[in-house]
This record gives sequence, C-alpha cells and structure tokens, in this order.
Amino acid sequence: MSNSTVRSNEGHNGQVEGTPNGSTQTEIQTTISPFDGSPVVERSLMTPSDIESTLSRSQAAFESYKLLSLDERIAIADRFLQAFAASKDRLSQELCAQMGRPIAHCAVEVDGTIMRGRHMISLAKQCLADSENKDTDTDDHVRYIKRVPIGPVLAIVPWNYPYFCQINVVIPALLAGNTVLLKPSPQTPLCGEIFAELYTQAGLPPHVLQVMHISPEQVERVIKDARIQFVMFTGSVAGGHSVTKAASGSFKGVGVELGGKDPAYVRADADLAKVVPALADGAFFNAGQSCCSVERIYVDEKVYQPFVEQASKIPMVEIVKRYKLGEPKDASTTLGPVVSQRSAGVIRKQVADAEAAGAKLLVPSSLFPNAREGTCLVAPQVLVNVDHTMDIMTAETFGPVVGITKVTSDEEAIKLMNDSPYGLTASVWTDAATSRKQFEAIVDKLQTGTVYLNNCDNLDPALAWSGVKDSGRGVSLSRFGFDAYTRTKSVNIKVL
Repeated sequence: MSNSTVRSNEGHNGQVEGTPNGSTQTEIQTTISPFDGSPVVERSLMTPSDIESTLSRSQAAFESYKLLSLDERIAIADRFLQAFAASKDRLSQELCAQMGRPIAHCAVEVDGTIMRGRHMISLAKQCLADSENKDTDTDDHVRYIKRVPIGPVLAIVPWNYPYFCQINVVIPALLAGNTVLLKPSPQTPLCGEIFAELYTQAGLPPHVLQVMHISPEQVERVIKDARIQFVMFTGSVAGGHSVTKAASGSFKGVGVELGGKDPAYVRADADLAKVVPALADGAFFNAGQSCCSVERIYVDEKVYQPFVEQASKIPMVEIVKRYKLGEPKDASTTLGPVVSQRSAGVIRKQVADAEAAGAKLLVPSSLFPNAREGTCLVAPQVLVNVDHTMDIMTAETFGPVVGITKVTSDEEAIKLMNDSPYGLTASVWTDAATSRKQFEAIVDKLQTGTVYLNNCDNLDPALAWSGVKDSGRGVSLSRFGFDAYTRTKSVNIKVL
C-alpha cells in the first residue's frame, strides 16, 4: 500500500493510506500527535456510496426536523450543552492528545464553547421570529416575513479551535431548523464525533447532525452536490478560495473565515503593567495558532523601550522567557508544539529570514533546548528592528512569534496596521478614561472586522465575528449569526 500524507490548507498531521479516491475500498486516516509523532486515532474515510447515503439521509432528515418547534430545538440544544459541560475532562484530554495544546489550557475552549452556545440559544427566539407589519396592516390586509431554514449545511472546521468553530455553526444552524454535515479536520476527528454523540444523547433526531471523514477531493464533490445549501469553511486563504471555487457552479451560500495577521497598537498613555501580559497571552496562547493571535505590535516610541526591555515591571521578553515548552499532557507545560513539522519549518524560516535582514531576536534560543529541527516544538520569540519588508510582519505566521516596532503617531500606526492583505481584528491599548474619543477615531480608520480596546484575541458571542479582505466573508455569532442559515419567506394575506 502507498502511504501519503494528507496536506490540507491547515497543515495538519493526518495521514491516509489505502487506495485512490473514487475506489470502493476503504482508506484509513490516521491522526498523528504533533508532540511525539505517535498515532492518536484512526478513522476510515467514507466511500462514494457512504457519501451518497449521508447526503440522502441529511436531506430526508431535514424535511422532518424543520417541522420541530423552536422550543423543541432549544430544549435539545440545552441538553447538549449540559452533556458537553459534564464531559469537560474527556473533551480536554482528547483535544490535548490530538492537536497538542497544553492540558492546562484546554478547559478554556470547553468553557468558551458552552458560553457561545448558551448565548446563541438566548437569541434564537428573537432572531428566528416572524417580522410583523402591524403599523401598516389593516383589517383586511396582513403581511409578515418568516425566517425559514435553508436545508443541509456543510461545516468544514479546522484543528486549532475545533470546539469553538463547530459551535459557531452547529448551534445556530440546528436552532434554525437545518441539518448539518460536520467535516472535522483530520487532526481533530474526535472533536467532531463528540458533538454528534452528545447531541444524539440530548435527543436530536437521527441524521440531523452527521460527521463526515472525507478527503479534500471528496469535500469538493460534497460542496458541489445540489443538496448542500450552505457551506461554512474555517481555515486558510487557499482553502477559502478552493471552497468558493467549488461552490461557484451554483447559487448556494458560502461563508469563509480565514487567516489573519492581527496588529496591536500601544499608545503612549497605556498602562504597561496591564498591557504587556495581555499582549503576551494574545500572541503566545495556543502556541500562536489562532486566526486572531497578535502577530505584530506597534508601540509609541515614548514607551517602546520599557515595553520590550527592563524599565517596565513586567516586560514582554521576561514573560516569554518563563514559558515552559514541552509535553502537552504535563500540567505544568504552558507552551505546546505547533501542529506539524511543516508549520514549524515555516515559522523558523520567517524568524531566520527576519534575522538575516536585520531583525534582533530578544529571546535566547538556549532557554528552549527541546525546540529542535525535526520536531514540532518551536521556541517562542520576540523580534525588534522589524519592518514591512519582512514576512514576519506581513505574512501569517501562526506560531509563537511576534514582531514589535516603534511608531511616532496614531497616523503612522493606523497606516501600518492597515498595510496587510488581512483584516480580522486589531487592538488599541490606551487609557480609555482620557482617550476614548481618540480610540473611536482610530476604529473608523481600521480595516478589520473587529477592533478591541484594551483587550485582544477574545471573541464575544454578543458581537458579530467577521473579517474583511483576505480574512474572509460572512458572519458568525451575535444576532447576525443566524442569517446565513435562514431565508426570508414573505406572506401577504388579503382577507376577502
């Protein structure tokens, strides 16, 4: 048998061995631990007949599930979240084993997933209610607009925050009355399966939520299938282009949440004792493997030196030096591996190229001797003397690395923050009590989907999550998070 590594746009460690796509024989997908290269779990990829059966079941289930009342759907979702909360230890352990996040940090995603789900449930009745026209209706003329489900939804989710990305789609889509086909990353297949398992325990009817373990070529065929009414993809820019192209032969909806090169701007009046640790967490949590990780920091020249070096009580570099890089299952580990050796190579090359071009590395590599070539362990690094001729300040890094440079004014900071093909989030750090008006002016000039004041790398489910430019299109979360999963149906009644 041939053995070929699956190369998705997320750069996972899944491997497939077996026969070519299109064969009726079974292909095996193996999830590889990014820490030690050991196999974690194996799954059989679907055959063409499996895919056809799954699509048919999804369409058939939709016809009955859409007739369930919203109260019934909400009750099922509530029970699912209760079961999810009760499974916290299992969810954390499986996440740690599959994608390498330190076990001490895995519960954060479990708790956040529950919070997002509960918030979307709280909005459901308001967002899915009929829109009436009582002000203009008459005794013999009544009009209203219904929100109706669209049909089977395909959710393609990544490995870096699988529970977050799944809940963003699954809860609103199911509450709206749709069926969902969940395609997890080969790096985190168990994260998709646990959603289906717990939803089934919660009383979800059969085939309303199904998990599909399929190859990239099979994904393309599923996207093109006429029964799929909406595709939600979270991943890389290249992956987003592929999904959009595959769907272009029809008029089905497509949402893509893609990459980022998210900037932070530290103004001269910022409280560095609070700002520095918050930005360190925003840059290095999950080994920097977040679309909204802080990857570049612009600091007012008046506070630049204390920000990076010795004058501040909690300088950035001293925080980074204290990270413990290593075994994710060790409760004392604070920084785990990146997802694959390919990803590690990209990150190391960006750092090496920047250093060769004149950047200064502030974190001694000797502090992290286990971050060796040929492993997925990458030493955290802070770079200064960087500029926008370097990939480290312009290309997505997706690793535990951040570049810092000084600016002389708000105008220069805004220009540099916008000098990017991405536009997901940006953060501004300032004394809000005295600078709120200046912050509002900066907000209007930044080309991003979200702007933070004095926080970062934090999704609030009450707010719309979206990107501009190469960071994607479409909206998740908030009251707008239901829009993609419904269509309007106008009802015009004339009483004779």
